[in-house]
Formats: sequence, C-alpha cells, structure tokens
Amino acid sequence: MATASTAGAAQDKSVRRGFRRSFHFWMVLLMCAFVFAGFGMSYLYPTAVGTRSGDPPVVHLHGLVFFAWMVLLLVQSALVNAKNLKLHRSLGTFGISIATLVVVMGAMITIVGASGAMVTRSLDDPTTAKVFFLSVVAPPSFAAIFVMAIRAVKRNIAEHRNLVLIATIAVLMPGINRTYMHGLGAEGVPVFATYMTMNAMLAAVLFREWRASGKVGIASWIAAAIVVIPQPVNWLVSSTPQFHEFVYWLGSLVYYR
Repeated sequence: MATASTAGAAQDKSVRRGFRRSFHFWMVLLMCAFVFAGFGMSYLYPTAVGTRSGDPPVVHLHGLVFFAWMVLLLVQSALVNAKNLKLHRSLGTFGISIATLVVVMGAMITIVGASGAMVTRSLDDPTTAKVFFLSVVAPPSFAAIFVMAIRAVKRNIAEHRNLVLIATIAVLMPGINRTYMHGLGAEGVPVFATYMTMNAMLAAVLFREWRASGKVGIASWIAAAIVVIPQPVNWLVSSTPQFHEFVYWLGSLVYYR
C-alpha cells in the first residue's frame, strides 16, 4: 500500500510538473495581453457596439488572421507545456499557413493604409511617417525570422521556440501602441515607448536563452538585429521625401478601397 501510495504521489507530482508554466508560455500570454487589450479597445469593442464602422473587409480579414496567429501561438505553447508534442507537431503545417497569411495580410493592410496617406498627404506629420515605416518593415521582418524558425525545427527545438517569439515581437507594435494610446491615454502614437517595450521583450528572450544554454545562438542574434536595426533607421528615413514617395507609390497600387 505504501509503495502504491508513493507511486501515485510521484505520478501526480509528475503530472503537475508537466503543466508547469514555462517562460515561453508567460511571454506568449504577455504578447496576447497587448494584442487583445490594444485591439479590444480600438477595434473589437467599438465594432461590437457600432461606434466604429466603414472598415473595408481587408481590415477585418487582417484582424482575424492576426488574432488567429496569437491564439495558435498560445495553444502551441500550452501543448508543449503539457508535453503533448504529437498534437503540437500536427499543428505545425497549419501554423506555417497562418504565418504566411500574417505576412500577406500585413503587406495588404500597409498598402491599403498607404492609399489613404496618398490621398490625405498625412505623411507630413512625422509621427504618422514613423508609423508607416513600422508597417512597411514589420511583414518582411516577421517573414525572415519565421523562416529561420522553421529551419531550426530539426536542428534545435529551443532555438525554434525562441525565434517564433522574436518573429512575433517584430509584428507586435500595433497591439503595444494601441494599448498605450487607449489604455494609458498616451497622446498620438508612442513610437519610442513601443520600440522600448519590444526591446524589453527581446532582451528577456535572449537572456532566457543565455541562462538555459550558456550562450545566445547566432540565429537569435540575427533575428534580434532584424528587430532592432530598423529602429534607428526609422528616425533617419521616415522623414525623407524618398520614403514618402515610396509610400505613395504603394498607395497607387490600390484600386479597391
């Protein structure tokens, strides 16, 4: 009886360990908090109560795809945490499909936004120009880092998980700045505060990798550079006539509004 009791207790303890929250799980929860809080206040709630209208279908499709990515990220992290690796892997192809749509819809929403900027010439406002730079850079940054994450699956699963987090950080700025604007009452778009929040998350991922393996892999450094290097470039480029003309050219591609 004592042996059976001891074995049962050990099994229960093992189960609890299997469901222990990991760093990646908490980081994904934080990312989801920014996304669903920011867009909940600026998009979901106003749309539900009828105070926001006139958005073209591409805006709703973009929101659906991005929300789906965040939910999938949370589910995949929970599955790893629960040691259900079989189901986690079975969702891999679906995850690649959603990630591809994130890139496509991110590019489309940037082009649609550029068409509005072309009409209103709103890039004369420095903050608006910086926001468009964010929008232009985010989709290719996410795509590049996510490809690196897929390549790391068979080589280093821990590196794969870190790269997926960094890829998501690269497209997290709309959720972050909306949280600050609507939740904290920040005036305008807090570009600098958004960047610093992204960098804090990035630093946490790199520090966690160093603590776990004793070093930060080259792939993680490259992914971090993809996120960080465009930040100072934003201040140098977004105010130039050449960037404005590029955005207006993007807007000229839109025939449907």
